[in-house]
Amino acid sequence: MQPRDIAPHEILLPVKPAFIVFTLIAALMINLLPWSGLFLALKPDFVALAVLYWCIQQPRKVGFAAAWLMGLMMDVADGSLFGQHALAYSVLAFTGIVLHRRVQMFTMKDQVLHVIPILLLNDLVVLAVRTLAGADFPGFSYFVGSFIAGAMWPVMCFLLRLPQQPKSPQT
Repeated sequence: MQPRDIAPHEILLPVKPAFIVFTLIAALMINLLPWSGLFLALKPDFVALAVLYWCIQQPRKVGFAAAWLMGLMMDVADGSLFGQHALAYSVLAFTGIVLHRRVQMFTMKDQVLHVIPILLLNDLVVLAVRTLAGADFPGFSYFVGSFIAGAMWPVMCFLLRLPQQPKSPQT
């Protein structure tokens, strides 16, 4: 069966591992930008979104190891409790890998409806670890980033599939 958002006659080219690494590092760099004010409150977790995308689209190439390493890098860069993002991204990767066939079969709107709860689960794991470590509950605005990341899912899918589009024959 073909995913509904790709034309049935279209076959995507294989993704290059260097492109996957580039997108994960780019997502980490975007997360580390100096966000402030309203943008900080609305900022989605770009690393979680990129890890989830690749776990759904390429589960044989991106999995627990990549998620764990990206989580450790995020923990070090963020100065947060060591391992909280690593644990959350590993749960995210597990969920993405388990549901990858299902999510790929849906239309883009239905994919968004699956991605948002997965991203909320990621935020819940980070929040649970922070709360167990003694941090205060940040409020429900903490979860707004997951909804914004879910809204960004179609754009991210479009952009990350561009290098995989076959070249049109020149006549």
